[in-house]
Amino acid sequence: MTEKKSEERGAPPPAAEKKVTYPFQEGKGLPPLNLYLHWCKACNICISFCPQKVFDPDRDGKPIVARPEKCTQCGICWLHCPDFVITSNYK
Repeated sequence: MTEKKSEERGAPPPAAEKKVTYPFQEGKGLPPLNLYLHWCKACNICISFCPQKVFDPDRDGKPIVARPEKCTQCGICWLHCPDFVITSNYK
């Protein structure tokens, strides 16, 4: 199963799969984040570990960026996510 997940991560997701991008907004404090929600199993690790409480669960239990202005780009969410759902494009 690990090999399959690596193959999935190496290729871009098909257009039909859900990817949510939160772009950088000047003055809003939100760094660019991508959430590949089709990989998410709603474990809520990102929601639980975020020290700034940036995420809330949606109706399916998957993360949404509810408080983007609080994101400090610490990386805890994407480092702890077992499914590589969250990525950052911060430069």
